[in-house]
Amino acid sequence: MKLTVVGGSPAWPNPGGAHSGYLVSSEGGRLLLDCGPGVLARLRKVEAWPRVAAIAISHFHLDHCGDLVPWLWGHLLGPVKGTPGPELWLPPDGRQRLELLSRGAHWDRAFSIREYAEGIPFDAAGVRVLPRRVPHYDEPTWGFRIEHEGSALAYSADSGPSPVLEELARAADVFLCEATLLEPEQDPHGHLTEAEARDAARRAGARRLLLTHRSVEHPLEELVYEGLEVEL
Repeated sequence: MKLTVVGGSPAWPNPGGAHSGYLVSSEGGRLLLDCGPGVLARLRKVEAWPRVAAIAISHFHLDHCGDLVPWLWGHLLGPVKGTPGPELWLPPDGRQRLELLSRGAHWDRAFSIREYAEGIPFDAAGVRVLPRRVPHYDEPTWGFRIEHEGSALAYSADSGPSPVLEELARAADVFLCEATLLEPEQDPHGHLTEAEARDAARRAGARRLLLTHRSVEHPLEELVYEGLEVEL
């Protein structure tokens, strides 16, 4: 597998940056983890329209799913009008939430829509994906573990401290983990500090930690940048 960071901004954009979007490539295709604002434009800088087999959405905060709307209209009215789009894997009850992004839109004309379930692996773009629910305030959110031919990538999505992160990242080759906060939160939890992310990676025995979803005003070692490519 190969991981490519398309966007890694927090809830507000870093200068010239894109929100959450992480491309996982294998010989079976390409899977996009989250699709926040700016991700589609970044992908279009590389090719006229992204050749993506599947998109998996961790939760419905707009910085993680907002570019589904322009992706939709690209298939309905834009440069790929009338062509089939990728599989779209959504959280449980995701179809109803999708309508809130663009009411009355013909989502099924652009995407092959699926819903994943807590703790049940699914296959997408030639890889196996395990979704596990993580704490993110009152927004239902899932982290992912992606496995392919003995390699494993863990993605925290947006999450507060949780044993689930350690389960997702157990002995993973790469743990892509958010580190939004400067100071720990009191309840309710919804994000991690750098120290909390590093602690989760250490407890999990992850081989490599990559930090994301952070403001450039607070740089860190191992903080991802847009365009970063990592072979697993």
